Amino acid sequence: MIQIENAKKVFYTKAGKVYALDNVSLSVEKGDIFGVIGYSGAGKSTLLRLVNGLEKPDSGKVLIDGKDITNLSKAELNGMRKNIGMVFQQFNLLESQTVYQNIALPLIMSGMKKKEIQIRVEELLNFVGLDKKSKAYVSQLSGGQKQRVGIARAIATNPKILLCDEATSALDPKTKESVLRLLKKINTELEITILLITHEMNVISKICNKVAVMEEGQICEQGKTVNVFRNPVKSITKEFVNTVINSSIPSPLLKDLNYQDPIIRITFFGENSKQSLISKINKQFQVDTTILFASVNELGD
Repeated sequence: MIQIENAKKVFYTKAGKVYALDNVSLSVEKGDIFGVIGYSGAGKSTLLRLVNGLEKPDSGKVLIDGKDITNLSKAELNGMRKNIGMVFQQFNLLESQTVYQNIALPLIMSGMKKKEIQIRVEELLNFVGLDKKSKAYVSQLSGGQKQRVGIARAIATNPKILLCDEATSALDPKTKESVLRLLKKINTELEITILLITHEMNVISKICNKVAVMEEGQICEQGKTVNVFRNPVKSITKEFVNTVINSSIPSPLLKDLNYQDPIIRITFFGENSKQSLISKINKQFQVDTTILFASVNELGD
């Protein structure tokens, strides 16, 4: 559905050239929730702007449904963007307008009839859980409610693709969880493909089935989320994974250990987690084991 091939993008500053994207390739398939993670300045936002046509690569291709969008006319780009919704970190809503008016805006711009707009907005309000907030002004809403309005507006025209630019970064943990559940619901029930960027690995672990790790304008590692968590290769990927999965023995315990005995780390994934492996080891090799540290983490599909 989304194919980026060897994309390069250079910005020129007083300090010289900045390679925002350096030979980046990425493939997002229909039905994916694909997460791109990296620290500030890694190139995530530039990558997202390539997909909605707000930036053109200096070289390389950006294909949506097999069509290269880098050479489209302005009119063709506008037509392509009708199939792409966008959710922003800072919501980008009209504060002086009501929830209804904000969600209705893209429908009005698309030329939909007034009665059809009313039906569609009510449908969206129910879907995002804001059916009682139709007449409320955006300025009266909480951060989580504002983001739900932003999401409803983004999917109002039934796009095929939803782009999320740090969509949960400004939210508290509880609200973040509810918004992530909503994004998952959009993906599964509305069959909308999602490409999101974030600097939080717990967001990736909750809902993304695939992930790409960016650093200094390059994708240094990518694959299925479970595989990246299971076997991170690059140091930056290990840093991100360790923010979710803490596999280090606490230092107070380390001080009291008898290093004459081996210390073994065992990691379980999927069906393996249901096996009584430690019990089998004890019986088969007639050894005693002590569990020093353990943690359980759940990854999205």
